[in-house]
Amino acid sequence: MDRCSCLQPTQQHGDNFSMFSANVEENFEMWDREKDGCNTEPLLPSMPSQRTFDYVLVAHKIDDDMDQKAQRQKAFIQQLEKKNISVTRLVHEDKLFFGLRAPSDTFEDYQYLLKVSDSCNLCGDERGSATQATRIRIVHFILHQTFINTGENLEELLMKDVFETTFCLHERKKQRQLRKKWARWSALFTGQPVNDVKCYFGEKVALYFLWLGWYTRLLVPAAALGVVVFLYGAAFFSTSPLIDEVCTSKVIMCPRCDNGCRVWKLSDTCTYAQVSHLFDNEGTVAFAMFMAIWATLFLELWKRHRARHVSQWKVYDWCEEEEELILEIVNSPNCKPKQFRHSYLRSTLVLILVTLMLMLIIGLAHALVVFRVVAAPLMSQGSWEFITDHANTVAVMLGAVLHYLTIQVMTRVNRWLSLKLCDIEKTNSFAATERSFTVKMFTFQFFTLFSSLFYVAFFLGRINGHPGAYVRIAGWRLEECHPSGCLTDLFIQMAVIMLLKQTLNNIFEFTVPWLKTCLSRNRVKKLQRKCGHCYRKACHDEHGNVEPCDICKLQDWLRNYHLANTNAFSLFNEFLEMVVQFSFTTIFVAAFPLAPLLALINNIFEIRLDAIKMVRLERRLVPRKTNDIGVWTKVLEAIGVLAVIANGLVIGVSSDFIPRLVYRYHYGPCVNGSTHTDCMKGYINDTLSTAYMTHPAVQKDFRWDQMTMDNNSVTQCSYRDYRSDDDYSLTAQFWLVLAVRFAFVILFEHVVVVCKFIAAWFVPNNPMRVKNSRLHDKLARLKEELRDWKRNKSTDV
Repeated sequence: MDRCSCLQPTQQHGDNFSMFSANVEENFEMWDREKDGCNTEPLLPSMPSQRTFDYVLVAHKIDDDMDQKAQRQKAFIQQLEKKNISVTRLVHEDKLFFGLRAPSDTFEDYQYLLKVSDSCNLCGDERGSATQATRIRIVHFILHQTFINTGENLEELLMKDVFETTFCLHERKKQRQLRKKWARWSALFTGQPVNDVKCYFGEKVALYFLWLGWYTRLLVPAAALGVVVFLYGAAFFSTSPLIDEVCTSKVIMCPRCDNGCRVWKLSDTCTYAQVSHLFDNEGTVAFAMFMAIWATLFLELWKRHRARHVSQWKVYDWCEEEEELILEIVNSPNCKPKQFRHSYLRSTLVLILVTLMLMLIIGLAHALVVFRVVAAPLMSQGSWEFITDHANTVAVMLGAVLHYLTIQVMTRVNRWLSLKLCDIEKTNSFAATERSFTVKMFTFQFFTLFSSLFYVAFFLGRINGHPGAYVRIAGWRLEECHPSGCLTDLFIQMAVIMLLKQTLNNIFEFTVPWLKTCLSRNRVKKLQRKCGHCYRKACHDEHGNVEPCDICKLQDWLRNYHLANTNAFSLFNEFLEMVVQFSFTTIFVAAFPLAPLLALINNIFEIRLDAIKMVRLERRLVPRKTNDIGVWTKVLEAIGVLAVIANGLVIGVSSDFIPRLVYRYHYGPCVNGSTHTDCMKGYINDTLSTAYMTHPAVQKDFRWDQMTMDNNSVTQCSYRDYRSDDDYSLTAQFWLVLAVRFAFVILFEHVVVVCKFIAAWFVPNNPMRVKNSRLHDKLARLKEELRDWKRNKSTDV
């Protein structure tokens, strides 16, 4: 029996290559040259090389030729063949594989147009043979701009299941090199070969890893200082007079809820006060200022770092829109440009839909507030003593977990809506669509992630009223802050979300493609057992100039087919994850100084996880050429500005830094010149007001059975606020503290913004070395053009 009988090859135009033509054609997988920083010097011993295909289409095998799907398949393949794309068909079980190769004329046209273009003529791709990454990018564009007679393109055919999937092939030799140097866990603390990544995955992926590596490196000083601030709070853990005042207090506090809650002793929350002091101390002010300036320095230094690499890669002036025009001409010489269009009707519709979506997201944040309001009193009535005693803290943690689940659901909704809004806008290029999608998706995700945090930071405990005039939602009392401050609630919310989001996302991000790859290996082995091995010497020709046999082709295609799928927004997901983390690290860092440390630990593993995933577990991403991380730079700059505002408000409004400052210098024992007493002694009692059961309004909020402790009736209780004990009006101290809060916020923001501007001015975006290198490149190109013109002129004469 024929060893290859499991294969059913059927070939059309351009598939039968003779030995002569194979010897003179280019080897698309192996080059022993260096181009645009692509050092292709072998890192491993020379391996058998094979000619590869530019792209592979996969469809379900249909025996009925009159079937509509079969007709569409045939029509699409015919359109490709009209563009001189060679098509190789192979059948395996119920799948039909189409291997595609574009003619050399296509790449020659592309290189000539690069040479005469305005922005892309210095990239170096206009000389020599087209790299495999360039071939894939061009063929990918042609595939998605090919239409059949019904007006359907490849994307629509994929949606209608005419074709199952499409992918480009991994180059096995380069894949092994990247595995050895980069995509392995043992290389966790080694550098990244960004030039090799650029040559294999394109500049866009290389810039992502370059940015992620730079971000991780600059997190080291931020994480170190965050740990110092945390240790500063821990150093005075046992000697702080504020903690001692809470732990030894005999003050009786008012019930926290309407039903099932009774009066309680302030000393019962000693542990809570100790935890609050770890994050709410004088060191957090300096750390917040440092992080605001750090965010600016990070971006300015990143711009310099990026400039050095894109200058080395010869893509400093690269324009994605211009390359798209070139690809349009390569695909169809008679094409017409996509006109810029603007419609006030479409813009108004998009604006209305975005506003409605943001209102829905804010409504979900309100729903989480209601959940916490309802959960705390219900848990306080439970039978489990631990939950009953810590009902508010447990409610905060459950609210954070529910918030995380909401984020996972809304991420999918946000993605769907963002794509639909981009369809309404009808942008004229993929780059413009990507920018529009990025802004919308990040905006929705930001509101989804931070709406609840903004409530905890700026509204929790400030709109709940006071005894006799509590604010209620559907009869339920709004929750209050702890007497030690509200910052711990924000810390708990951030810690739960960051740990859950980073840990669970990384687990699912890695295990899902890993499990799929493990299952696919069994299928590939099954094919090998069924077909045997290829013993044809020509397939292992050292020069790689011979067409491989059908067994080798199919095994390579199946190996790539069974990998996890990728699409145009696969890299977007990685960027979004990291930019959201950057937001957590900078915006509310005053409440969570350990956020940079968690981000640093996560990113060390994230770099290798993404590398392993892209090289070993996923289909090859379509290499894209670019010179920047795009609109993400603007997003990061906006986050940096927002971080200044948010941290100023967290310190000035959410933390107890200002009330403590006012007490120390205006109301404390040191004001009268006392030197034998700690200046903060009596601060906790100073922030408490008293409610009396003799007041009619208080009697409506508290029942007498709630005002009992140790079988003794209590006639008064304390609550956190600056109010008069007689008529419950706000005291002069409240207005003084409020005025100092606003003054601090304004002063903090202006000082930090000025420091940011100075830092941005002091650090230029482009190093002098880059400017001089570009100057020499332009001069050399002009000289070369002049020599070519003179040479052609002398030839004509």
